[in-house]
Amino acid sequence: MAKVSELKAGQGKVDVEAVIKSKAEPRVFNKYGKDLKVANAVVSDETGEISLSLWNDDIDKVNVGDKIKITNGYVSEFNGQKQLTSGKFGKMEVISSLSSGSAVDSEKTSETGDDESLSAKMKIKKSAKKEKSVKESPESAPENTSKDDGEELAF
Repeated sequence: MAKVSELKAGQGKVDVEAVIKSKAEPRVFNKYGKDLKVANAVVSDETGEISLSLWNDDIDKVNVGDKIKITNGYVSEFNGQKQLTSGKFGKMEVISSLSSGSAVDSEKTSETGDDESLSAKMKIKKSAKKEKSVKESPESAPENTSKDDGEELAF
């Protein structure tokens, strides 16, 4: 895993983990008849910070405070400033998120050595997701259990 301070302009095949420090509003533009969205963000690790270009669906995946992992990313330079992006062939994933209510790191338990704690956190996160889906699901709305429903119609 590379550190932010080690990244160089023109470098490809970059694997890095960092935290989203800021995220600007997305801009929409048309290229070759197709609408594209881009937003600038700033990410950092313990060694420094770098500008991150977020494209299309990746924009909505992340929020300030999220820890992300970029695999096979690319570093470019624009106006003398280094910019990191997952690029055409890379991938960006959220490792932990503050917006989900309970941040759960996806690091391997063998690395953390805390199997029980991670297991408990994952159960909490699953439970929160289940509650959210039940609240949002129209099928889960309670049926009208009023005594007036149907009982008077039976002759």
